[in-house]
Amino acid sequence: MNNSDIKILLVDDEPDILEIVGYNLKNEGYEIYKAGNGLEAVKTAKKVNPHLILLDIMMPEMDGIEACEKIRAIKGLENTLIAFLTARGEDYSQVAGFDAGADDYITKPVKPKVLVSKVKSLLRRLKKEEKADTTTKVGDIVINREEYIIVKSGTKITLPRKEFELLSLLTSKPGKVFKREIILDRVWGNEVVVGGRTIDVHIRKLREKIGDEYFKTVKGVGYKFVLEGADK
Repeated sequence: MNNSDIKILLVDDEPDILEIVGYNLKNEGYEIYKAGNGLEAVKTAKKVNPHLILLDIMMPEMDGIEACEKIRAIKGLENTLIAFLTARGEDYSQVAGFDAGADDYITKPVKPKVLVSKVKSLLRRLKKEEKADTTTKVGDIVINREEYIIVKSGTKITLPRKEFELLSLLTSKPGKVFKREIILDRVWGNEVVVGGRTIDVHIRKLREKIGDEYFKTVKGVGYKFVLEGADK
């Protein structure tokens, strides 16, 4: 996939931010779309089906959290990469963002070189996923990496991108304890600074959707995936 094939949607109520970010990403060859608020973002995302959305949190009419949730609910956009543009670094806002389905954060004021590096890092994940084996079976769970779908005992489960990537990592070696720092590096990337509760939030979501018995907490270390009945 060439840069010219990649569509990026920029969403911010500050025209200067849209201009600066758009200019720097256009220089990299990306196809850029813009929206000035959350409502416009949802409509534009549905229309152009972008590969990546850079989404401001604090906006009039509809904030970034609500816009992210609505975009995630649109068929075909469940796994679009979404990174929040935000000056808010508090842990609670990050947890709310990841709960809504965000993949990453980019902190304002946006520095052009950091922005371009972050975007390239996010899009590298997209390219890696395209090359990955499409399906894996672990016990009664089938993981379809191409469609980001889980089938458990014949029932289809659609997961947000980060929950899917976390499940894929843990199921790649059932019984292995993955340290928290390894999980952060593999799932969120070593350039990402996220709150301490981020992994816990995603594990909680997976337990609700897949089953509590599959996920074991190793206190002070990390998490592991166990086949049902194998680690009682």
